[in-house]
Amino acid sequence: MSGPRVVSLVPSLTEAVAVSAPPGTLVGVTDWCTHPADLGDAVRIGGTKNPDPAAVAALRPDLVIANEEENRAHDLDALRAAGLDVLVTEIRTLDQALAELDRVLAACGVRARPGWLDAAEAAWAAVTPDGPPRTAVVPIWRRPWMVLGRDTFAGDLLARLGVRNLCAGHPERYPRVPVEELNALGPELVVLPDEPYRFTREDGPEAFPGAVAALVDGRHLTWYGPSLAEAPRVLRAALR
Repeated sequence: MSGPRVVSLVPSLTEAVAVSAPPGTLVGVTDWCTHPADLGDAVRIGGTKNPDPAAVAALRPDLVIANEEENRAHDLDALRAAGLDVLVTEIRTLDQALAELDRVLAACGVRARPGWLDAAEAAWAAVTPDGPPRTAVVPIWRRPWMVLGRDTFAGDLLARLGVRNLCAGHPERYPRVPVEELNALGPELVVLPDEPYRFTREDGPEAFPGAVAALVDGRHLTWYGPSLAEAPRVLRAALR
């Protein structure tokens, strides 16, 4: 008996399913699904914010996997209206990520928990901060400046690594904050990921002259999938 036909609207979950489920499970993925490099015959069905409901429905999936943050509610409603089964994840902490990955993989026909997921859980369980917490701001966009606020997956990972987000008490999860206000907070670090905005040594650090700039791999900071197993080591090295 063949497994379910799955469309993934979340790059992190695409990678998790692709490396864990039987070949051919993924029949549709977004334009932003870049890992693993070979996604076989999976059809591209648009972006995470603008998937093509007709293209998704044409693939006759048994399941569409989505995320309440990455995907828009009205797009998911359109897929449900087309008669499709949509599994929506909520991932705002590491613990939620591990639990939701178990749920998604089981729904995608994965019968045994994959080794990478055990490795990820063990790697993060072994994490202890290097020293006293260091204060930071974490921009995710420029023009306008946007930062990590409250209740975010990336913020939870950083906290576990001893980084205290100075905007974690903001009422919004991804607030727009002028760079002058961010500098006025006096952060020791400015953590600059390379996605969704691609910060570089030449684009970002100069806006925070009083802080040490830590450029980090956005995939290790924001993706919940196989990269979680090596994320503590990679992020810790970048933060140092």
